[in-house]
Amino acid sequence: MAKPKKRYVCQACGTVTSRWQGQCADCGDWNTLVEDASGVVTAFSKKHNLQGGGSRIEMVGLNADIALPERMTTGIAEFDRALGGGIVPGSATLIGGDPGIGKSTLLLQVAANVAKAGRQAVYVSGEEAADQVRLRALRLGLGEAPVKLAAATSVRDILTTLGEGEPPALLVIDSIQTMHSDMIEGAPGTVSQVRASAHELVRFAKERGSAVVLVGHVTKDGSIAGPRVLEHMVDTVLGFEGERSHQYRILRAAKNRFGGTDEIGVFAMEGKGLVEVGNPSSLFLTERGEEMSGTSVFPALEGTRPVLVEIQALTVRLASGATPRRSAVGWDSQRLAMLLAVLEARCGISFASTEVYLNVAGGYRLGDPAADLAVAAALVSALSERAVPAGTVVFGEVALSGELRSVAHAGLRLKEAGKLGFSNAWAPAATAKAGGMAVEGFDRLRALTDHILGREG
Repeated sequence: MAKPKKRYVCQACGTVTSRWQGQCADCGDWNTLVEDASGVVTAFSKKHNLQGGGSRIEMVGLNADIALPERMTTGIAEFDRALGGGIVPGSATLIGGDPGIGKSTLLLQVAANVAKAGRQAVYVSGEEAADQVRLRALRLGLGEAPVKLAAATSVRDILTTLGEGEPPALLVIDSIQTMHSDMIEGAPGTVSQVRASAHELVRFAKERGSAVVLVGHVTKDGSIAGPRVLEHMVDTVLGFEGERSHQYRILRAAKNRFGGTDEIGVFAMEGKGLVEVGNPSSLFLTERGEEMSGTSVFPALEGTRPVLVEIQALTVRLASGATPRRSAVGWDSQRLAMLLAVLEARCGISFASTEVYLNVAGGYRLGDPAADLAVAAALVSALSERAVPAGTVVFGEVALSGELRSVAHAGLRLKEAGKLGFSNAWAPAATAKAGGMAVEGFDRLRALTDHILGREG
């Protein structure tokens, strides 16, 4: 172990020496050298002191007159919407999703559109051969797109090849778990390899101005495999959601340094690949003919886009002594339990001897608290077998006291419902009319349940 070294500092001029002497060699003053108790220097601390020896970095102000990069549109409006308006040059994007959900298909379509627009797009696959990617492109009708394909897993080989000429506008890496850096020991997919490979690719994006899109595998619980720091390293994290048994897919941003995280892109999987869905409400609303008990329509809000979804409820009476089940698909089961407690405590409607099943049609997942009132209406409708009127949408947040609280962007919700042929809305009392919709306001949940059960007055 290296022996700690003392240092002495001149109190007059600040000169530092390794030994004491009566006169300072720099300023000439006598008896000014004093031992610095906190300045014990070892070989390790001297080598790892980062307060000197570096290069100066350039500082700019927020209002500096510098041309900012323009977003690169991909020609797929739903993809650009989820990103906040398009791809930012020099950005790093991570997209994850279940196997077979359509990640590679979507990114191949994006790369083809970018290449057709006259920009250079490179697609590097670590899971498939180049001919396999070409077969998929032919099936999607993209065989003539001037996308540069490669099958490689070495990050050094990829960056060496791309560094020889003009950097591409878009670089797709499918997937980051298959990449390998020869600077780190370990097999591809390990934590150290994923972190090191992603670091080199992100640095390439920042230095050369290329937009890099990384495909990430997911674990059983839906989180992206690999180190958590991977999501911190990139600028945008996108999640591709949906059930393979359903036609629709939802692209949702979990992190976005260049836009909001509340926008979604909606796609439908067809024979020619992923097709944009301009009216997502058509996917989540069933054919509404005659009125059916146990259903209600809720105008959800994803960012600035209203989406109408159908909430379905089923109640089954049980014999005394049996334990009733509570099952919710597409909604938080804890919030369902809370709402059932409010209905019993504040409205006098008991579900104690009743099994309750709740489903959001189309496999849609709701996290909006404004769905409380629609869920309550569906539950009361199922229990009483009294249908909610067919042309009515329901929204509002329910408090534990039974009061109904106003929700954000009620006007947008009402306008979207009016466009789709709905004429009436059940909402909190403070909700203003919009979109030509008639609004029936309720101040408490009990008032709404009495309205459904016909107990007014």
